[in-house]
Amino acid sequence: MQIDPGIVEQLAVDQASLRAGLGLAKPAKWSGLGHSPDETLLWGECAGSGARPYRVMVDARDMGSKCTCPSRKFPCKHVLGLICLCAGHKAPFAPGAPPEWVGEWLARRRPKAATTPAVARPAGMAPDLEAARQARPNTPDDPKAEARREDAARKRAEETTQAVCCALGTLEQWIGDQLRLGLGSFVDNMPERCRQVAARLVDGKATALASRVDELPARILALPAGARLQASVVELGKLVQLACAFRAAPQRPDLRRLVCTAETRESVLAHPDTRSVHAVWEVLASQQHMQRDRLVVQTTWLLNLGDGGPRFAMLVDFFPKGAGVQRGGLFMPGAYFTGTVAFYPAPYLLRAILCEHAALQPDDPPPDWPAGEPPRATINAALLAAPWSLEVPLMLPAGRIMHDEAKHLWWRADDGSLTLPLAGDVPPVWLGTDLTRATGLWAHGRLTLLAARSAWGRLYHG
Repeated sequence: MQIDPGIVEQLAVDQASLRAGLGLAKPAKWSGLGHSPDETLLWGECAGSGARPYRVMVDARDMGSKCTCPSRKFPCKHVLGLICLCAGHKAPFAPGAPPEWVGEWLARRRPKAATTPAVARPAGMAPDLEAARQARPNTPDDPKAEARREDAARKRAEETTQAVCCALGTLEQWIGDQLRLGLGSFVDNMPERCRQVAARLVDGKATALASRVDELPARILALPAGARLQASVVELGKLVQLACAFRAAPQRPDLRRLVCTAETRESVLAHPDTRSVHAVWEVLASQQHMQRDRLVVQTTWLLNLGDGGPRFAMLVDFFPKGAGVQRGGLFMPGAYFTGTVAFYPAPYLLRAILCEHAALQPDDPPPDWPAGEPPRATINAALLAAPWSLEVPLMLPAGRIMHDEAKHLWWRADDGSLTLPLAGDVPPVWLGTDLTRATGLWAHGRLTLLAARSAWGRLYHG
């Protein structure tokens, strides 16, 4: 049974519930784990403080859930633990008929529905409700119950927007405090201060923005000491711009994605502004880092080798630490494939979903790298469309890497028209090599190289 691990973060009502749920994702705490044959229902019993275990059940069609624990939070930590256990493949779930207590809950939830309805579930997160209705035409959902669910969802969205706006006010006040206290003090105490305001953002349902603030110290402290003050001003300024943009248009998908949480796969594919591009793609790099909530974020950078559509695509996946769930060999740097990529709706198209793919035939030579837009034009276009962007992928012309007298690394175009400082080191083979083409990420006034083409072939950095 496939469930997107990112749904756990979306369902959690606060950071405490998320941590508690992740802590319960241990097979030793569970018994009677199972799922229905059509993979729409999930259940299990979790050991608690009493003699009887808590009975936990989840309807994967809309992620509705029930637990016999006395918690007032919905969903409770036991529900989150069960979903995380399934998403991380940490324990086997036996297929079979639901227990009686699951059937009773489902009957109360959908009085006119069969105990175990047959639903075709697409891969990803929660299945499409319309597909569920088509799969069981003789047992339609109760119209009144459907209306109540829609009203409840609309009310939750309004409450979330209101809570987020309050949290953004707290963030702006916090930024003002840092400026008054002095940026030198902010840089010295950055991890603790960012952690405190990130926790308040989580309480205000600005989960995605909280992760960004929580990771801010790692981005700043990775820079040379002399560049940290300027980078802090830039980072705080981007946060203010993002907060102002959200207040002006709280329903914009790209802003809610950056402040609250990302949309489901189904909603992205169904959105009228979603753009799909079919092309030959090359995998440039695959990067991983762990968030404070112990979710591992895997970012895969793709290069469009065709003529139409955005030049770069960024795939983002989440999975619990230690789950071992990551993309296979097809997505190792240097791989090629033909596939369709759907871009999340945004003024600057970058984050995407891989809809379908097929490996190139062994005898098919991969297309050459395109020239791309000039780096300055690319940076300007990206920041004009989304000034709060953290990274901008670039296609670089012919050049080479050198170091100055202080041993700092620079990339320099062969025609001398552009020189960019590098962030971090590069493999020794890159130094002094004629690079006929290169790709990299521009952030904080520095370039991180991803891949390059040379007389010896293509070089990959990560």
